[in-house]
Amino acid sequence: MTPIRVAADIGGTFTDLVLDDGARQHTAKVLTSHSDPADAVLQGLGEVVALAGCKPEALSLFLHGTTLATNALIERRGAVTALLTTEGHRDAVEMAFENRFEQYDINIDRPLPLVPRRLRIPVRERIAADGSTLKPLDEASLKQTLDELKERQVESVAIGFLHAYRNPEHEQRTAAAVREHLPSVFITLSSEVCPEIREYERLSTTCANAYVQPLMAAYLGSLERQLRAAGIQCPLLLMTSGGGLTDIATASRFPIRLVESGPAGGALLAQDIARQSGTDRALSFDMGGTTAKICLIDDAEPLLSRAFEVDRAYRFKKGSGLPVRIPVIEMVEIGAGGGSIAAVDSLSHITVGPASTGSEPGPAAYGRGGALPTVTDADTLLGRLRPEFFAGGAIRLDANASRRAIDADVAAPLKLDALAAAASISEVIDENMAAAARAHAVEWGKDSGGRTLIAYGGAAPLHACRVADKLRIDRILIPKGAGVGSALGFLLAPISFEVVRSRFMTLSGLRMADIRHLIDAMRTEAAAVVEAATDRPLKETVRAYMRYAGQGFEIAVNAPPQEASDFAGQLGDAFAAAYRALYGRTIPGQEIEILSWTLALGTAPPVQDPVPAPQCLREATPDGRVELFDAVPGGMREAALYQRRQLSPGDHFHGPALIVEDQTTTVVGADFAGVIDARGHLILERTAND
Repeated sequence: MTPIRVAADIGGTFTDLVLDDGARQHTAKVLTSHSDPADAVLQGLGEVVALAGCKPEALSLFLHGTTLATNALIERRGAVTALLTTEGHRDAVEMAFENRFEQYDINIDRPLPLVPRRLRIPVRERIAADGSTLKPLDEASLKQTLDELKERQVESVAIGFLHAYRNPEHEQRTAAAVREHLPSVFITLSSEVCPEIREYERLSTTCANAYVQPLMAAYLGSLERQLRAAGIQCPLLLMTSGGGLTDIATASRFPIRLVESGPAGGALLAQDIARQSGTDRALSFDMGGTTAKICLIDDAEPLLSRAFEVDRAYRFKKGSGLPVRIPVIEMVEIGAGGGSIAAVDSLSHITVGPASTGSEPGPAAYGRGGALPTVTDADTLLGRLRPEFFAGGAIRLDANASRRAIDADVAAPLKLDALAAAASISEVIDENMAAAARAHAVEWGKDSGGRTLIAYGGAAPLHACRVADKLRIDRILIPKGAGVGSALGFLLAPISFEVVRSRFMTLSGLRMADIRHLIDAMRTEAAAVVEAATDRPLKETVRAYMRYAGQGFEIAVNAPPQEASDFAGQLGDAFAAAYRALYGRTIPGQEIEILSWTLALGTAPPVQDPVPAPQCLREATPDGRVELFDAVPGGMREAALYQRRQLSPGDHFHGPALIVEDQTTTVVGADFAGVIDARGHLILERTAND
């Protein structure tokens, strides 16, 4: 019997679902229900099950990604949380890095810690950097602390002691005492959620996990109950920020690992497409209703990291957000989506985002009470969104409402007509996204130009050609089912889990017995999570985080097999190659240090054949002609209209054109030509270069 799988992705504006029955993929896009996100999931589930003509009990696997944890951190809607930490270190989360992320702005505000100072409670104990006990845990003072937590009605407790990553004994004993005195309270240990060196990031991650754990545990439990009540008895797996799937018990225990689950799914889709098409250098571009996400993919592998900042509040500048140390697919995310709000600032400049109308009330064009101008309203006036095709006809766009909103808040203050104001809004948001892509590429020592732009999400295909213009990109790929791209990526995700351990050592003093013992312990921990969710063969990846002595940060290096006869020599060579690729040189004669090790255990990604080129090209017949704004000459012009479901592999056409489908619309610039490839993906190639 062919397995039937469903993937659900909750975004800030839309909730996307995909049902894969082995023969076809059925999709749905519904507005996110913020009062209870599970409502939209079940609504969309009903739609895809009806389209597939199957019963809920026939489902074999349910995959899920959600922004709920991220939104709770951004909106500060988490639990009343306390932090128990080593005496003398209660202010570490407020002191942060003791630097200025914007050196010359005297008015910058740092993000406030999730746990206020009155709930950051010192505990008398001290573990040394080598794991030995300098000061025993004071049990008497701890009991007094627990009585205090009960009086303050604390719902969740973060426990983070100095050097607990090396010796977790004091944290474990404290957790046992909390559990005995406050049995209903959620508990997060830094030695479990982030057993790594660097106190501030470890405490920040621990607090963030504790802050969202009650909310996420309640949501995941409710979703599981509702799915079971609907007759769905199959396993429920959650997408993690690192691009893997994990079970609901692990997700409830470590909800911080879900903060970038949706974008990670999209990056996996782009990775799979790059592998299929033999694309060496790609740039994934995911634009939805609230945010845009950009990821560099080289040799069919996205960049990976162990650090991430939630809610960069200051012009999206590094250091202005809440740091968490979790496995993540490295990408840049900015407040740029269909619902991003446009306004005119005090200098008479148009600003777009990061504030968004979301799904409630949504853009003015939705007719749900929204009155502020958004990117969707601009796209509607520019002819890019056709009311008769938008969202499969479920939402009838109101162009007059868009015009009124743009006139009132953008056109009138700048003495522009509505069309010029809409074009300006679009140009600003496109430049914001292109600038973010350039900065992200430079930060990693790479170039954004000359890549294939893989665009997906409800809004990315609308803006892909113009963003490509700005980035000097000549090739664009719009995947089949692009409007629900992240949910499609969930179906490609491996079931996996990553474990980290900090163990400082020098390469010259590396002891293989210690390494083997450490990796064996990490493998056992990862296997306990992964083997509970799958019986498929597992692939293991071990990385060392290394640097030259005297440096402040390290880079990830794939470790050779433990059986290698010259493990240290091969590891040193791998570090030199990785360092040279990133910085262009090495430092001869300098001692090399290892700070941490990671072990990822998971199922292997599916192997798919490369996409063959269409055997012949035939000119596609348009379904009609429409008026479409062209950004380069700056005016409306006639364009061909095609319905994507009526295009077949080998169909060829020239811009300007509009390709409409239920979940998104693709704008084809005048200097692009398009073709449908053998897998149904839309390929756009530039026909002229400036």
